[in-house]
Amino acid sequence: MSTILAIDQGTTSSRAILFDTALNVIDSAQEEFPQHFPHSGWVEHDPADIWDTTLRSCRAMARKAGAGGIAAIGITNQRETTLLWDRATGKPLHRAIVWQDRRTAETCARLREAGHEAMVRARTGLLLDPYFSATKLAWLLDNIEGARTRAEAGELAFGTVDSYLIWQLTEGGVHATDATNAARTMLCDITTGAWDSEICALLNIPMSLLPEIRDCAADYGTTTLLGGEIPILGVAGDQQAATMGQACFRPGMVKSTYGTGCFALVNTGERMVHSENRLLSTIAYRLNGRTTYALEGSIFIAGAVVQWLRDGLGLIEDAAQTQAMAQKADPEQMVYLVPAFTGLGAPYWDPNARGAIFGLTRGTGPNEMARAALESVGYQTRDLMEAMAADMARAGGSGAGEVLRVDGGMTASDWTMQFLADILGAEVDRPRVLETTALGAAWLAGMQAGLCPGPEGFAETWALDRRFKPQMAAKDRDARYAGWKDAVRRTLTT
Repeated sequence: MSTILAIDQGTTSSRAILFDTALNVIDSAQEEFPQHFPHSGWVEHDPADIWDTTLRSCRAMARKAGAGGIAAIGITNQRETTLLWDRATGKPLHRAIVWQDRRTAETCARLREAGHEAMVRARTGLLLDPYFSATKLAWLLDNIEGARTRAEAGELAFGTVDSYLIWQLTEGGVHATDATNAARTMLCDITTGAWDSEICALLNIPMSLLPEIRDCAADYGTTTLLGGEIPILGVAGDQQAATMGQACFRPGMVKSTYGTGCFALVNTGERMVHSENRLLSTIAYRLNGRTTYALEGSIFIAGAVVQWLRDGLGLIEDAAQTQAMAQKADPEQMVYLVPAFTGLGAPYWDPNARGAIFGLTRGTGPNEMARAALESVGYQTRDLMEAMAADMARAGGSGAGEVLRVDGGMTASDWTMQFLADILGAEVDRPRVLETTALGAAWLAGMQAGLCPGPEGFAETWALDRRFKPQMAAKDRDARYAGWKDAVRRTLTT
């Protein structure tokens, strides 16, 4: 039986998911790996941990598939995370600098003060923020002894996680990325789909470092590390892969993924919509050389706030406990948790904001903290949805937000999804297949291999698990959201 292997390399774990050609999950393997926090606001991964956990997970699925059982590989990955390695040996020069890392906030501020943001935003669709890869790469070149000289000599390679995995899987044979990951580096002009020489010069980044940009469904070489020769045929950043996995192929369709962070994308079609509400313009996917664009809102802390309850405060032993705790919380207490542990993303973009809790009383306990943590995800999503609706209306495009398709680990909590529908005042659709990120990667690879249908045929297979409808009165919804906005206002530094 032919199968498709999806590699889903995330912020806290690496997974390999085996799909059949009808895109049903057969089996999966997953390994977590350590996070490193060398300084306040810094977040790093050991590249060896990324690769080793990925390879072991893939080999477990290769054994499951049997000899010759895997027809194609699709890769999806944490975006913006930045790696720099030796072209000859493949050895990284430093730990990977993770998308959450804020060490280049001052660099971004200087560039903004020098008047460069308008140009960067017009070409890349992105704001000048340490979230993106460009200033992380510049930091590596500036702070690793000899790195810039070696880069200029063509000895080094830069990549986001997808490029690093492709390089490792092909044993140095392919240095490439896809259009969606390139769009998140702040080095790519998304109107042309090519690396931007002026931005590279601004940051003193040699263009020889950069990988080739390819379509999401394309030939990325073959690997022999899993037995036989297996082609790598699909690549997309995790949020764009989830957009495709949710079959959001029509303009105006919105999906929101709840993993470590939360990322909402609305399909804007074949034109790039510029946001007036500090959302990001980005590439949703590029197929057969044709680019489809999106507006994106990024929340840095979603599922990670539950991890903090577990690992930072010791209030829970397992994430699943939070739903029962939230249900037991005192409904009269209005506790707001603003989880700005690594700054605030859209629509605020304040890298210096830090987490805060408001509304504490002597009666506040673990249950109220758990509820506030889960509610923070709903409030932040409403921030994004309101900004998206305003931008889409201004652009004269299809409306956004009547129905939200959701996926990711947090969507398993009925309580959280009901609160999301309540605070949005909109219907929330949870699909039957929650592994939409991996599903998107598998579909890309399967389509390129000729095993799966194109976008229209794939969209017909999307199936609803449950629709959550708003039940909260409008006056209560608005009052609670007003309290959230006040809490955020007190947290902002800009």
